[in-house]
Amino acid sequence: MRFRYLAAAPLVAVAMFGTTAAAWPSATAAMPQPPPALTASALSARYASDARAIKTAERAATRDGDSQLAGALASLRTRQVLFFNPNGQGVAAMVIGNLAAANRVAILVPGSDTTLATFFSRGPSSPGGAAEALAAEAHRLNPGEQLAVIAWLGYPAPAMLSPAVMTSGDAGQGAQALRPLVTALARHGDRVALLCHSYGSVVCGLAAPRLPVTDIAVFGSPGMDASSVASLHTQARVWAGRESGDSIKYVPNIRLFGLGFGADPMSPGFGARIFATGDSGHSGYLDPGSVSLRNLTSIALGDPAAVTR
Repeated sequence: MRFRYLAAAPLVAVAMFGTTAAAWPSATAAMPQPPPALTASALSARYASDARAIKTAERAATRDGDSQLAGALASLRTRQVLFFNPNGQGVAAMVIGNLAAANRVAILVPGSDTTLATFFSRGPSSPGGAAEALAAEAHRLNPGEQLAVIAWLGYPAPAMLSPAVMTSGDAGQGAQALRPLVTALARHGDRVALLCHSYGSVVCGLAAPRLPVTDIAVFGSPGMDASSVASLHTQARVWAGRESGDSIKYVPNIRLFGLGFGADPMSPGFGARIFATGDSGHSGYLDPGSVSLRNLTSIALGDPAAVTR
C-alpha cells in the first residue's frame, strides 16, 4: 500500500504545477479522413489514394533525415490504409482483411508514446505488429470467420513522460475521431469489438456511451475515466485484463484536480469481465503464443465462451 501512496506523489506534484494546462490536450490532432463507403470499389480507391499520400510523406521524411519515420511509412505504404494524415504526430489506420466482406471487425486502439514513426517499430506492442498478431491468431482459431482487423491511430497519443498522459484531453480527441468509424461499420452490418491498450482504454471509455459495439476489452488500463461499467452507458460486454508483471497496477486509481482516470477496471466493483493474461509486462499482451492474445482474439471473434477467465 505504501508504494501506491508514493505513486500518487507525481499526480499531486503535476496538479500543483499547473492543473489548468494539464487538462487540455497535448497536441492538436491531424483529423482522420471520414470513412468511405464500405464497398470493394470505394475501399480500393481509398487504399490507392492513401498509398500515394504515404509515398509523398515518405519522400519528405527521407529528405529531412528522419529514417525512423521514413521506414515506418515505407512499410505502411504497402498495406491497406483506411486513412492517413502526416501532419503533427500523424494519424493512420491499417486494415488487415477484406473490410467490404467482413462480418466482424476488431479495432485496436493504442496507448501513449505511439506515433506514425512507431507504427511498426515495437513488434506486437506497436499498432501494426499487434494487428498482424491478432489477425494471425484469428486465422488459427477460426479460419472461416470473416474478421477484419484495424490498427487505429486516430489521435495524438500523449508522450509517456508528459503531464498530458495523466489527463483525458488527448483521449477526448481520440474518442471524437473513433466514433464515426465505428458508426459507419455498424451501419454496414459489422459487429465491432474495441481492443484498447493502456491510455487507449481512456479513449474507449470516453467513446463508449451508446456506441454500437459488441465488446470493449481493455488491457494494461490505468482506468476508463469511469467509475463502473454502468457509468459507461454501453450495452457491450466490457472486459479487462492485466499481466501480473504490468507496472500499471501501481498507478493510483484516483481523480484529483482533473488528473487520473478513476476506478480500476480490474476491481470487482467496476463490473468488467476479467480475462486471463500471463506474467509479462505492459507491452506483452499481443505477443504470439500468449494467453492474453488468445483471449483478446476470442473476444474479437465474438466468442465469449472461449475466453478463459
